[in-house]
Amino acid sequence: MAGAPRGNLLDSRPAPRTFARVEGVAPTDNAAERALRPAPPWRNGSFGTQGDDGSRFVERIMTVVASCTQQGHRPLAFLVAAITAARSGLPPPSLLSAASA
Repeated sequence: MAGAPRGNLLDSRPAPRTFARVEGVAPTDNAAERALRPAPPWRNGSFGTQGDDGSRFVERIMTVVASCTQQGHRPLAFLVAAITAARSGLPPPSLLSAASA
């Protein structure tokens, strides 16, 4: 790879060792990996999408489902609240505070 840094990754940046220095930082990104697990089976079972618009829709729906699941909220309730708000001309609910959904 042209222009790629050479040497030991652990010597080049402090980020890989952050978990050792900062209380509460996990040594792995298992939460992110678990959030991505449903995507490949869904894509294989549904034959993917036919275009960019379909891909954006899937990305957004999967983000809503993962965010709601991580926060302990029901994705369907959030989606109903979002659609109701859109049809009523109200601001959409936030994924950051899905408790209001």
